[in-house]
Amino acid sequence: MIVFAAWVVLPAAAAGIYLGLFAADQYVSRLGFTVRREETSLAPNILGGLAQLSGSTTPDSDILYEFIQSQELVAEIDRRVDLRSIYEQPTDPIFALRAGATVEDLVTYWRRMVRLYYNPGTGLIEVEVRAFDPVQAQRVAEELLSVSSEMINRLAAIARTDTTRQAREEFDAATARLRTARQAVTLFRNQNRIVDVSADLSGQMGLLGSLQEQLAEAMISYDMLGKTAQAGDPRLLQAKARIDVIEARIEGERGKLGGEGTGGRAFADLVGEYEGLQVDLEFAEAAYLSARSGLDAVLSEARRQNRYLAAFVRPTLAEASHHPDRLGIWVLLSLGLVGSWGLAVLTFAALRDRR
Repeated sequence: MIVFAAWVVLPAAAAGIYLGLFAADQYVSRLGFTVRREETSLAPNILGGLAQLSGSTTPDSDILYEFIQSQELVAEIDRRVDLRSIYEQPTDPIFALRAGATVEDLVTYWRRMVRLYYNPGTGLIEVEVRAFDPVQAQRVAEELLSVSSEMINRLAAIARTDTTRQAREEFDAATARLRTARQAVTLFRNQNRIVDVSADLSGQMGLLGSLQEQLAEAMISYDMLGKTAQAGDPRLLQAKARIDVIEARIEGERGKLGGEGTGGRAFADLVGEYEGLQVDLEFAEAAYLSARSGLDAVLSEARRQNRYLAAFVRPTLAEASHHPDRLGIWVLLSLGLVGSWGLAVLTFAALRDRR
């Protein structure tokens, strides 16, 4: 009985006295929030498939859940409201924060006084913030909501910066490609002294057609003159000379098309090279317009806040204290003391019987 009194009765009585007379009342401020995103679709060709923004909130809520328990958040709230002065209670050394606590001690104590309830399926986070004064509990809860919102805004800003950077890189690459294509066309024109190959080719073909017509007329005139004039007639010689000159000119123009064109190169080769440069230029212009449209859309979207913290329960102000649960703590402690005493008695009895 002496051992029972020393092991169970006295500690249980001391715990009851402490819980009843010295343990400070704790008030709870409750709040609830989730991370929301605006479901937005940009142009389908922006960044090769990065245009569709996901509407899922689970990853952001996971990050926020871990952030609320982090040293960074605790240190920031402590800087704003001085958590040490709020949670240090000289009359309650067990449930209060000890004096001179380090930031690591403060984080450990924070996880005792701030309870998180998270539903991964819905992304909803509910928080209970405890303090020894209802106004201070509400104030800490408001600062928790404010710091969490700032963190989500930073995540959104980082995402916008990354998306904008990629769009700018695409636009810069398209601009450089267009500039290179235009320079290649200009260089081709300067080297070959041709402004428009198609126009020059059309003119060359028109000239050949005209020469062919003149040759046909000259040959007909020669044949008709040959039927009436005598051999050695000067008119026949002149008509034959005209035919020879036209044929020579036709051969010369055909030579330009086939192998002795501008700059000693065949016109067909020039046309092929020019068409290739034109295809590159058209592709570069299309890519530039697409990248420009994508950049404009991304910049427009970046001006909007598409990710934000939505509080469905604002920090509440408690009117009554429900913590610590004095009766529950005392009953559990008493049962633990009785159980440990009974185990010790059974162990001692077993050892004595062995002897």
